[in-house]
Amino acid sequence: MCGYVGFVNSNMVTKEPVIKKMMDRIIHRGPDSEGVYVDEYVALGFRRLSIIGIEDGMQPIFNEDKSLVLVFNGEIYNYQFLKSELLEKGHSFYTHADSEVLIHLYEEEGKNMLNRLRGMFSFTIYDKKDQSLFIARDYFGIKPLYYGMAGNSFLFGSEIKSFLDYPEFKKELNYDALESYLSFQYSSLPETFFKGVYKLTPGHYIIYKDGKFEISRFFQADFDCDDELELEPLVDDIENVFLDSIKAHKISDVEVGSFLSSGIDSSYAATAFKGDKTFTVGFNYDKYNEVDYAKELSEIIGIKNESKMIGHKEYWDSLSKVQYHMDEPLADPSAVALYFVSELASDYVKVVLSGEGADELFGGYNIYREPFSLAGYSKIPFPIRKLIGKFAGILPDVKGKSFLQRAGQKIEDRYIGNARVFTNKERKKVLKIKTNAPETSKVTREFFKLGEDCDDTTKMQLVDINTWLIGDILLKADKMSMAHSLELRVPFLDKEVFKLARTIPLKYKVNKENTKFALRLAARRVIPKKVADKKKLGFPVPIRLWLKEKEYYEKVKSYFEKPIAREIFVYNELMSLLDHHFQGKKDNSRKIWTIYIFLLWYEVFFEKEN
Repeated sequence: MCGYVGFVNSNMVTKEPVIKKMMDRIIHRGPDSEGVYVDEYVALGFRRLSIIGIEDGMQPIFNEDKSLVLVFNGEIYNYQFLKSELLEKGHSFYTHADSEVLIHLYEEEGKNMLNRLRGMFSFTIYDKKDQSLFIARDYFGIKPLYYGMAGNSFLFGSEIKSFLDYPEFKKELNYDALESYLSFQYSSLPETFFKGVYKLTPGHYIIYKDGKFEISRFFQADFDCDDELELEPLVDDIENVFLDSIKAHKISDVEVGSFLSSGIDSSYAATAFKGDKTFTVGFNYDKYNEVDYAKELSEIIGIKNESKMIGHKEYWDSLSKVQYHMDEPLADPSAVALYFVSELASDYVKVVLSGEGADELFGGYNIYREPFSLAGYSKIPFPIRKLIGKFAGILPDVKGKSFLQRAGQKIEDRYIGNARVFTNKERKKVLKIKTNAPETSKVTREFFKLGEDCDDTTKMQLVDINTWLIGDILLKADKMSMAHSLELRVPFLDKEVFKLARTIPLKYKVNKENTKFALRLAARRVIPKKVADKKKLGFPVPIRLWLKEKEYYEKVKSYFEKPIAREIFVYNELMSLLDHHFQGKKDNSRKIWTIYIFLLWYEVFFEKEN
């Protein structure tokens, strides 16, 4: 796992000092060594965390005649197979690293190489012959990749913060991203919070040449459910493909550990992994503590568990650091827990396995059962339900109000992903500024269209895989682990696992009793039944309770009173949210937290950062 940055500027004579400064900004991604390639046209900078080919895998990597130059962030799990194939075709290798496979495969197959890869990746190949760049990001967005223009220069790399050190880069807040974030709790638009900086969408590549770039798709995550599948053979297939993925994800020249929470996903991964160490964090609140469970399971499966209890002061004191490493504001409270468990693991290992992606692929979120709860009421003609839903919207907060509102909307209008903080109307009310941000349904529209022939639950999965998974789950996984120079691998988000998961019919994903039905049956073969059947909780963080304490009420209030908050937001609306929560009138914790995190992030990048 590594990080890289690069730029194209044929007018800049002394590129090396600039690229070195940009590389230093992301040293946490690769503290082991660094590498630079500079010519009259391009500058490439690389920071290395040595995992495979420790002795000779330094980047940039070249092909035989050094006409191609590669910088790469990620792991290619089928590199040994690809390498043997390329050796038979006459290619010469000078390293033992997986990264070298990419450059020779590109020589053979060009852009078609991308569908041959099994792994997580973000890479750039520079062709000296025609001064072109080939830039690609993996299937699911496990590894980040940003790009943008600064004056006449084209910038690209693993983290936005490295762009800040480019002389022509102008730091400007993107208000459209802010308004959209208020609904999604993460940066949901292609253009980031930094105006002019974009995220490359997963499964896409860029060809940059002669000052122009073209973006194309090579992979689309979708579903093709097979209702003819039988349960027992399916469970066998899930077990076999997941164990094969675990085996592939354990390939390393250094020790591999595993994160372990109280959920089925990390429990299944940790048990199947059969390594030496697991890592867990918890809070000093009974129902927010997963440490006891993790220690119990670790004893059962014979793996040592290292754990840490996070204190409330420690949690709050870390927030600015977390937002700095995140690059863009992320209001998911569990990101901080991931920051601390990564810090803990980094004291023991360089690589960990984690359970991200299982919920999206196998139907794990509790919200995926919503269509079942609405099924009976949905027999009422939609125009009537819609009218009832609108009437419910003007009622005070009473039991059943949310149900009537949700039942009065089509899935395409009510579901925007696993998190929904402010509605379109609510965010307009709290914002003082005007933006051109699209309404939430426009952000998700193309994914509903992609699943137009699917059931409502599968449509929800499609939205989450293409939005929430990328913008929240995988973003925090990468940024929080790399903040501590730790490589995080996600065996559920494997190419071969997805091939199977996309065919699973609804009845084997979600039912009235449980979620991830077929996956739980596979997991039950190796972990205790009570764990395999455990209800999905997410990583519990006591934000709601903390915001009712005077100390944290005052802390948040001090940020709501800052000039930038008064400039962007309607102050009375902010204080109403905060006061009503503090007084116990309404749970506004998610709304308060989303705004507070943005203000913290703004302070880090626009008030403290030069």
